[in-house]
Amino acid sequence: MKQNFFFYDLETSGLKPREDRIMQFAGQRTSMELEPIGEPVNILVKMTDDALPSPGAISVTGITPQQTLLDGISEAEFCKYVQAEIFTPGTIAVGYNTVRFDDEFMRALFWRNFYDPYEWEWREERSRWDMLDVVRLTRALRPEGIEWPFREDGMPTNRLELITKLNGLEHVHAHDALSDVYATIAVARLIREKQPKLFTYLLKMRNKNEIKKLVNLDDKKPFVYACGRYSNEFNKTTVAFPLAAGRHGNVLVFDLRYNLEDVWAGDGLGRAPAEHPEGGAAGGKSPAGPAQSLFPIVKELCYNKCPAVSPLAVLDVNDGWNKIGLDAETVQKNLEILLAHPEFAEQLRSAYEDQPEFPPAKEPEAAIYEGFLNDKDRTKVAVVRSADANRLADFHPEFDDERLPELLLHYKGRNFPQSLSEAEMEKYETYRRKRLEQQAPRFLTELENMTDEFVKEELMLYFQSLT
Repeated sequence: MKQNFFFYDLETSGLKPREDRIMQFAGQRTSMELEPIGEPVNILVKMTDDALPSPGAISVTGITPQQTLLDGISEAEFCKYVQAEIFTPGTIAVGYNTVRFDDEFMRALFWRNFYDPYEWEWREERSRWDMLDVVRLTRALRPEGIEWPFREDGMPTNRLELITKLNGLEHVHAHDALSDVYATIAVARLIREKQPKLFTYLLKMRNKNEIKKLVNLDDKKPFVYACGRYSNEFNKTTVAFPLAAGRHGNVLVFDLRYNLEDVWAGDGLGRAPAEHPEGGAAGGKSPAGPAQSLFPIVKELCYNKCPAVSPLAVLDVNDGWNKIGLDAETVQKNLEILLAHPEFAEQLRSAYEDQPEFPPAKEPEAAIYEGFLNDKDRTKVAVVRSADANRLADFHPEFDDERLPELLLHYKGRNFPQSLSEAEMEKYETYRRKRLEQQAPRFLTELENMTDEFVKEELMLYFQSLT
């Protein structure tokens, strides 16, 4: 099956994939040589009437809810389009921080619109990739031939608009989805031209099975790892070691920049998980015991998130060790100390074993990670997403999954309100108003602090129209 890239970017109503909404989707298909295929895609998606946008997000993108209602398509229409035309067999979906942000929004979108939230990224030779971690590892190991930006305080930064500006690449409107897509393609071409071997290697390593050959618990060995959780001082890159099993078949890795005994002595090398904006070492409840203050010295490597990893040998050429502020002797010493304390790995494994990745969902739209559907429900779900308003009005399936009846009511209310009976409309309105009431305090506080009077007025009008 012939493969190609589809570079894409989203503009959203906020930062929470399971709560906020996609407002703009833009993309461009390219060949494996990064040459354009067909016309670019640029679509607005109607803001749903059960969600208030973050005024801060709107001030960045400049896309108002009214604009999406005037020029956009519904979520149900959008899902049908991208399933049929965008994420086609053989497509590699790629962007800049898409794996941790945009892809999560797409999963949540598909779930609440009765599509499988995962098939678009793996079935029929589909896959995904992320240029942000490619940029991080390229900067750390093979920066030659590319100009790299720094912040005012002298620390490295990999902001897309700064990389394009320094290297003379076109990026007309940062935070416009289509402009960001073109910029990402341009950066990909730059890395492919200047560091073709690394580009090709990391493209292969988007496959989780390839990553498992290098990072696993059966053949433990140090490896090079670039990740946004690591220090800017060393270009987000370190030497890590697979230590214990994480959740969902993932692996907990230890940063060999650190000496475990020094960490245990309380030298302040780690941040307590509760201090981290993601909510802790596991993204939720803090692990007990020695893991309490180890984030990000210990972190979970997720095989399905295209981590940027490479063998240790890459540091032996081109002054690799100095580039990441390490040396082989320190790594070996810290590894020996780590291996001398096997109880540490077991305590970590136990601490992470039963930790939920997300808190329990308060609404079915947010319950995407609370179990897979059985075959009987999957058949009924397929009927839902293919049905028009008339069919939905008379379709009352008996789902096994307790999330689905309420999700169906909300789906109909957002996309096909004419399909609701009088009783259903009353239920939907109760849900909608409750959700808006919960979001209103945050929305109004942000709105009060806005300086753009036009956007501020537009958002207030939108708020009043919903409430």
